[in-house]
Parts: sequence; structure tokens; C-alpha cells
Amino acid sequence: MNIYVANINWKTRSESLEALFAQYGEVTSAHIITDRETGRSRGFGFVEMPDDEQGQKAIDAVNGAEFEGKVLTVNVARPREERPRNDFGGYNRGGYNRRRY
Repeated sequence: MNIYVANINWKTRSESLEALFAQYGEVTSAHIITDRETGRSRGFGFVEMPDDEQGQKAIDAVNGAEFEGKVLTVNVARPREERPRNDFGGYNRGGYNRRRY
């Protein structure tokens, strides 16, 4: 089960997140998402647990709990959506086409 964890303290490390969820069962991986440019935590991450029953137990226990000074929001992760790409090779963010000819 892939678990989404939001409102993580910026100082929290993946190891401590893994230890938190390991109290409820086996953890395959724990990863906090960081900003590409600064390397700073973006305040959310993902925890992978192989057993769905243990994963749901962890979600129920940790959702709304305080961890390292922040109240966590925890739920089952949704699959990532594919976003259409624009003509520039990046993601379409709307606005006017500013291409000059």
C-alpha cells in the first residue's frame, strides 16, 4: 500500500518517518519529497507498506497525530495523473502563447 503523508515538518528526515510507520508493520520505503533546486523538503512524502491491513492500521493511527511539531494528514496515495505537455516540452500552465516568430 502506498501512503501519502502531508504537513511534514521541514526538518523531518525519511528515517524518522519510516520509524513512525514501522510501529504498525513492515515498511518497504519512506521518502520525503524535496525541491529540485533547493533540496529543501516540500512538506509531504510517501510511505510504502507491503501489507494493506497494516497500512490501513498505520493510516488510522497516524492521521491527525502530532509528529515532530506538526499534525500529519495521512491517506492512501492516489496514482499520479499524466498531465498534457505543451509545445515547449513542459507542462501546459495556461496563459497566452508568447512565442515570437
